[in-house]
Amino acid sequence: MPAHRLPDLPGRFVIPGQSRGRPGPPSPLEHFNAAPAEEARRTLLTCLDSPHWALLMAGHRPYPDLTSLLAASDEAAYDLTAAELARALTAEALPALPADTYAAAHTALNAAYAAYEAKFGHVFVICLDGLKPDAVLDHVLEGIRSRLANDPEEERPVAAEELRRLARGRLTALLSDGAADHRLSPPDEPDNQGECPRPSA
Repeated sequence: MPAHRLPDLPGRFVIPGQSRGRPGPPSPLEHFNAAPAEEARRTLLTCLDSPHWALLMAGHRPYPDLTSLLAASDEAAYDLTAAELARALTAEALPALPADTYAAAHTALNAAYAAYEAKFGHVFVICLDGLKPDAVLDHVLEGIRSRLANDPEEERPVAAEELRRLARGRLTALLSDGAADHRLSPPDEPDNQGECPRPSA
């Protein structure tokens, strides 16, 4: 018997050789990294409607992980010019409220939204990521009441910060390993209440 062979003993289990299975489908981030530049830019524009931001983000691929991509997104968003910020704000929708929000709240918010837009020239934007549905209305009401007291110079960085957070949330929803599928062009409507609405490409 060769020295390297063990005898077949009673009760001894034979361990089958490990077989290499087929690789699984690419993750959403891998798909994004490998996508053509124009397709990647279109995807990015659904997260933040800034061609300059999207160009920077697409040009710095591949990203090794979602953390790196989000860090790059933050850095690029901080560099938006006033004109780019104005364009991005124009593409935004009003925050989505839970379906059971009472009519009086809608009436109050519509008046506040109109006052905000008249003062600042763009819709009110606020990121609702991580909020429970029953906390959304209070958060929006508190936010708009507080921010209506700002002057335009004070409000600009606040709105820019909300856009940055919106972009982070949308990128995470699209490109994290837990994303529902690997589409690069997501729908305009949020999948769940409390998620940040996406601008159209």
